Amino acid sequence: MTRENHGDIADAAAEQPDRYAVIGHPVEHSQSPFIHAQFAAQTGQHLVYERLLAPLDRFVATVREFAAQGGKGLNVTVPFKLEAHALATRLSPRASAAGAVNTLCFEGGEIEGDNTDGVGLVRDIEVNLARPLRGRRVLLLGAGGAARGVLLPLLQSGPAEIFIANRTPDKARALAAHFGAQAQALRVTLAAGSWHDIAGGFDVVINGTASSLQGDLPPLPADVFGHDALAYDMMYGKQPTIFLRFAGAHGAALTADGLGMLVEQAAESFARWRGVRPQTAPVLKMLRERYAQAGGGE
Repeated sequence: MTRENHGDIADAAAEQPDRYAVIGHPVEHSQSPFIHAQFAAQTGQHLVYERLLAPLDRFVATVREFAAQGGKGLNVTVPFKLEAHALATRLSPRASAAGAVNTLCFEGGEIEGDNTDGVGLVRDIEVNLARPLRGRRVLLLGAGGAARGVLLPLLQSGPAEIFIANRTPDKARALAAHFGAQAQALRVTLAAGSWHDIAGGFDVVINGTASSLQGDLPPLPADVFGHDALAYDMMYGKQPTIFLRFAGAHGAALTADGLGMLVEQAAESFARWRGVRPQTAPVLKMLRERYAQAGGGE
C-alpha cells in the first residue's frame, strides 16, 4: 500500500462522525435522534445519533458492543435506567442520588453514568417557564423512579419546602428520609405522606406519577394550587393530560407538560458529551410542532 493510500485511509477515519444513540425497549418512537441532530447542526458538532433497540435480556451486552465499536455515549430510556446504574463504573452525584442512569459516557475504559432528568426538569421550570423555585412551596406527586430521579436537583434549586405525596405513604416517607441529609444541608423543609396529608396552597405542583398514562388522577384537594401556581406534568401527549386539565379548572395559573424537560435533559447530556451547551428554545419549538403532527416518545 502506498503512502498516499495510507493518507486516504487516515483522512477517511478522521472524517468519521462520533456515534451516539438512545437505547431502550421499545425505542422506535423516540424523539431523541431529532433533538440531538438539531443540537449538532446548531453547534457544528460532527456526530450521528441513532436509535438502539436492546433485547430485554441483553442490555449489558448491547451497551458493551456499542462501546467496543467506537460509540461515545448513550441515552438510556425505559426499561433500562436501573441496569445502566448497575453497569456504570463511575457515577455522578446526581446519578447516585437518583439510583438510576439515563446518560452513559465511554471514556478511558470507564463507563460513566449520569442522570440529567432532574436538571432538565428544573431548567424547564426556571428558564423556559420563568418560574424560579427558590423560596417556593413545591408538591411532588409520586415516590417512584421519576420522583427519585428529580428530587436532588429540586432540593438544590432552593425551595422553602417540598412535600412528597404518594398513594403508599410509607414509600413517600422512605424517599424523604433518603434525601433528608441533603434537605437539611440545603435548608429545605422536606416532608412526605399520603394524598390525604396534602395541605393546599402550593406554588408548584409536579406530577411525577404515571397516572396520566392511564387517564387517572391522584385524589388531590381542590385548593392544592396556590395563587399564581404552576402545575407541571412530567408526562406529555398530543392533548393536555388529565392532571393538567384538572389543574386548569382548579386555579393553576400556568400548566406545562414534560416535553420541555425532555429537551432540557437531552441538552444536559449533549453538553456532557461535547463540552458545548446548545440552545434549547428553538429545538423545543420545532419539537412541539413536530410532535403535534406525528406524536412522540421519550
